[in-house]
Amino acid sequence: MFERFTVDARGVVTGAVEHASRAGSPVVTEEHLLLALLDREGTKAAFALASLGVTARRGEVVEALAAARRRGGLSKADTAALSELGISVEEIVTKVEQTHGHGALADAPRGKAWPSGRPSFTKEAKKVLEKALRIALAHKQKHIGDEHLLLAVAAGPGVVGEVLAEFGGTYGGVERVLFASTG
Repeated sequence: MFERFTVDARGVVTGAVEHASRAGSPVVTEEHLLLALLDREGTKAAFALASLGVTARRGEVVEALAAARRRGGLSKADTAALSELGISVEEIVTKVEQTHGHGALADAPRGKAWPSGRPSFTKEAKKVLEKALRIALAHKQKHIGDEHLLLAVAAGPGVVGEVLAEFGGTYGGVERVLFASTG
């Protein structure tokens, strides 16, 4: 599959590995892929993110991802559902952090690095790469570009897709920006 990746898509993957390494993570997650997409300039995905206003709010996106990690990886939808049952996630986080320190519930990525020390990809991050291939094929394209990776992240369930959508990067919006004229 990687032979289909464009230079820009390979740049995203390399950037995600760098984000994971800088964070001291043994694995590359969906979050690392999103951060790498936000780092890109002059690519189709960078154009889409800028057009939708996501790039200009990068700092807020990073904060929202950190807040989700602090909640143990629960999405806002999960938090709202628990709240309807009378469970305050914020109270639980506060109590746990009082006992165990700030960030104690942070959803630590599971997995091990390669023997070389390079981070491996989580199951969810691999699913993003696979979904990017399916999206490219659905658009009758033989290559996988960073635009397909962005669409795959936007289509994903969970916190990273939710955060991206919260800041304007919905699947529909990204697809409209990228493929409106080629439709």
